[in-house]
Amino acid sequence: MSFDTVIPTSKRIERLQYENPWWASGNVQQTYQDMSKRLYFDLFYPFVKETDIKRAVVLMGPRRVGKTVMMYHTIQELIKENIAPQKIFFIGIDNPIYMHLSLEDILLLAKEAVQLNNLEGCFVFFDEIQYLKDWERHLKVLVDSYPKTKFVVSGSAAAALRLQSSESGAGRFTDFMLPPLTFHEYIHLKGLNHLVQPKTILYNGKEIPFFITHDNKAFNKEFFHYLNFGGYPEVVLSEKIQSDMGRYVKNDIVDKVLLRDLPSLYGIKDVQELNSFFSYLAYNTGNEFSFERLGKDSGIAKEIIKKYLEYLEAAFLIKVIHKIDDNAKKFKRVTSFKVYLTNSSLRTALFSPIVETDKETGNMVETAIFSQWMHRENLDLKYARWKMGRSEGEVDIVLLDNKLFKPQWCVEIKWSNRYVEKPQELNSLIYFCKQNNFKATLVTTIDISDNKTIEEINITYVPAAVYAYNIGVNTLEIKSNW
Repeated sequence: MSFDTVIPTSKRIERLQYENPWWASGNVQQTYQDMSKRLYFDLFYPFVKETDIKRAVVLMGPRRVGKTVMMYHTIQELIKENIAPQKIFFIGIDNPIYMHLSLEDILLLAKEAVQLNNLEGCFVFFDEIQYLKDWERHLKVLVDSYPKTKFVVSGSAAAALRLQSSESGAGRFTDFMLPPLTFHEYIHLKGLNHLVQPKTILYNGKEIPFFITHDNKAFNKEFFHYLNFGGYPEVVLSEKIQSDMGRYVKNDIVDKVLLRDLPSLYGIKDVQELNSFFSYLAYNTGNEFSFERLGKDSGIAKEIIKKYLEYLEAAFLIKVIHKIDDNAKKFKRVTSFKVYLTNSSLRTALFSPIVETDKETGNMVETAIFSQWMHRENLDLKYARWKMGRSEGEVDIVLLDNKLFKPQWCVEIKWSNRYVEKPQELNSLIYFCKQNNFKATLVTTIDISDNKTIEEINITYVPAAVYAYNIGVNTLEIKSNW
């Protein structure tokens, strides 16, 4: 007897009816309707509505960033736009009731459940697609077999998804990355937009549009809350989860990614070792590492470390940032690099929340700002470090133009007001600007906005929280225009 005969078809149809309450009620469950939409929704929805092009949409991203909720919001929007509720199917692939069925088998069951003659004009959502072996092959067949049906799939085993989607879905899939919350989205979700207002700041002698806050104290309080708890919509809106971040985020996000989400695809055998390696990186987010130091501290061979870094980066848990010198040249041999968490609240989940006076604060602020920039996948961000007499010079963020191999701008991340009064102490930054013919640069502070000129370099000072917010605003604007 095969496994699938154990579960009667009627039970599977019952499950489909339960998962698709709008077939009967005409609306998505109230719980989802009441949840605020992520600001990324407006970018995602047009991909779903684009039915002229024969492509499935692959919604990918780390666990718990709101992919399933975004699917429900999409379904509600389709219903609002007069798509018949019976033509919208939602199927959670992680439910064992669908075990041993192909995507097409499940699709035909759903068609039977609503007694449709054909699937033309239907919208089909498959959630947690990574639980189906060879999902990309199944999906490709559906896209080809049902050209007038729109398929949307989501998955959290992001490392595996990206690998398989790009290898197998060429020309058939559109990937949409849903990252952790930006600080901009956090402020929006918490209904705190009254804390910001559009103004301008002076940069390189020009007035540029910029959001500022009239209450730095309240804004910084929210920024620290974001650093500790802000990457996940559910955590932001639930004090209960915040009080037990370790259990919620570590068990549900970190452990599942590290222990279950197919590290074997990357040839990783010792998942416990991977887990402790990730904890070590998380604790030291924003620090510079070398393969030698990592090997010495962890006792893991260099080749294995490379594999772990590759997997953790593909799983959207970390971002490796490479080094350039003072002339913005890349080093031929990669000896050292920085590692940042893609979401600073992962560190809170593994260890404990930080407060403004902790020694880790500088690195956490840097991590949060880097994580805002990570939402733009096509930017080549580096950090600069070079010998400077007996010491070393360093600049935190440098954007390289990949075509010209020239730096476009540089930023120094500080959690301090000291450098407003003592700009001469920013000697590394000033030297780097001169070496690369920059007339202006930006330095973050705790709560001071100002402008100074030193050695003909114009320095714009902006509070770190305000800078983080504006990166998020600009990213959404740029993505909206793509």
